[in-house]
Amino acid sequence: MNTDTTDHFFDPKSSVLGHPSGLFVLFFTEMWERFSYYGMRALLVLFLTSSLFDEGWAWPREHALALYGTYTSLVYLTPIIGGYIADKLIGYRKAVVLGALIMTLGHAAMALETPAMLYIGLFLLVAGNGFFKPTMTSIISQMYDNHSHKKDGAFTIYYMGVNAGAFLGILLCGYLGEQWGWGWGFGLAGIFMFFGMLQFYFTQGIFGHIGLKPDEETGRPTIDEAVDKLNPFTMVDKVLIVVSAVIGLVWIINDPMSKIGGTNLFDFNVGNLSGSNFMILLALVLFIFLLISRIARYTTIVRDKMIAVSIFAFFTVFFWAAFEQAGGSMTIFAGDYTDRVLEGGAGKIFIIVNTLITIIPLAVITWVLWKLFKNTFSKYALGNIILAVSFVIIWALVITMLYEQFTAEAPEVPASWFSVLNSLFIIIFAPLFSRLWESKYNPSAAVKYGFGLILLGIGFLALAYGSSDIPQGAKTAAVSMIWLVFAYFFHTMGELCLSPVGLSYLSKLVPARMIAFMFGIWYLAIAIGNKLAGSTGGMIDQVTEEYSLSTFFMLFFFIPAGAGVLVMLMNPLLKRLMHGVK
Repeated sequence: MNTDTTDHFFDPKSSVLGHPSGLFVLFFTEMWERFSYYGMRALLVLFLTSSLFDEGWAWPREHALALYGTYTSLVYLTPIIGGYIADKLIGYRKAVVLGALIMTLGHAAMALETPAMLYIGLFLLVAGNGFFKPTMTSIISQMYDNHSHKKDGAFTIYYMGVNAGAFLGILLCGYLGEQWGWGWGFGLAGIFMFFGMLQFYFTQGIFGHIGLKPDEETGRPTIDEAVDKLNPFTMVDKVLIVVSAVIGLVWIINDPMSKIGGTNLFDFNVGNLSGSNFMILLALVLFIFLLISRIARYTTIVRDKMIAVSIFAFFTVFFWAAFEQAGGSMTIFAGDYTDRVLEGGAGKIFIIVNTLITIIPLAVITWVLWKLFKNTFSKYALGNIILAVSFVIIWALVITMLYEQFTAEAPEVPASWFSVLNSLFIIIFAPLFSRLWESKYNPSAAVKYGFGLILLGIGFLALAYGSSDIPQGAKTAAVSMIWLVFAYFFHTMGELCLSPVGLSYLSKLVPARMIAFMFGIWYLAIAIGNKLAGSTGGMIDQVTEEYSLSTFFMLFFFIPAGAGVLVMLMNPLLKRLMHGVK
């Protein structure tokens, strides 16, 4: 058994901002991955639905959002498989490099802007993400094994890297994609994914033994082995897992295939149900039976806590089904229904604000980079040089973007720009929410969930009010952008109430020996929410033609807000099920 500890990482002489230098290697690696993911996500629906005149593909919105929903849902399913492969076969560090390389190829394929390369690119992005997503946090957890009191601070710093990458990716990929050409935006996402991979590869020695097949190194039983000893998976369990997973996966892929390509694998009816609806309901019933049968086998207290997690996962579906409209119907609203040309004083105010919110965070991140350089350059010069080159390019692009905006007579706000508000508001308000959760005013889990869902609904209420004067069936309009700003503000407040809190309660409620199974359920709930986001967002034209665009957004107010009220009413029940966990 390897008895090496992680104490040497916390030598004050090699720390950055009180944390190991290795944390900031992960910070920048994750920052570039989020840069590439959110940069591409901001462009995908815009590119597919833009007119041929704007060099887009002029797809129907329903088709574009069906593909978008399938892509974002698969992004949350493949980590279940990728994490297993990393844990059992190749180790976390190899998984990071492999995942980043595959995603780089995916972005490169999309930059070619052909139908075949689009699908190949999305497939590679989904596959690469499966290796990358679950491994970064695992490395951090191992690094802080003997320093759990610093783990919250470490994940806060890491979360800032996530949002910094999302902010810069949306800002720059969106700008290049809309102003220079779609291929430039997709290509830029791939370039920085490649930089992130190289930086990690040439600096990974800083982690010592961490991330190298941890179970073989430490001699500890895996989570799966511990679970099996307590509650072994029966043959019936395994059959139910395989059947429900296969049906669900085929259904997710069949949705855009049937709409875009006209090939429907479920082209039959069962009574009044279409084949597609029947199959997904069948998969859902099988999975619910599996979940109930497994939970029923645990002891009373453990069973109650897992029921509580399952209830929170259920409401998580509602949250992400509405929240992920950001990359779908809200992006369409920004592109086709929002007045984005600013003249006179309004244009000058936007330029000043955009300059400040871009330069200040980038300067802070550059300062962190300099602190990392001072501690690690002597040992990992090549990795640091690659990181420095990437920042030189970022600064050059930012200066170019701001210069073009300053010299324009009436600057036009890119439709993708509004998505940066989510990351900006998180960076501003996350410390406030963190202090609130640590104070005496910290509400219960159900109340946090309820507020999160209600705030999300209020964001859509702002869009419904802002679009109330748009005529029935209109394809374009020029609504004030303030309504999108309000929407993203309330959505972010909702996210801060619900998203980090959900993962925190999962880790508190579920014993370590069962956390892999429940994390799989959690990712499945998010995947279902993402797919529903694409399916419901694809109804924007149908609802707008039959009723109005305002009605479309009102639906996204009533559903999450109603779910929020319901989960608050369940507060007494959830408290009993949680057995004192706060």
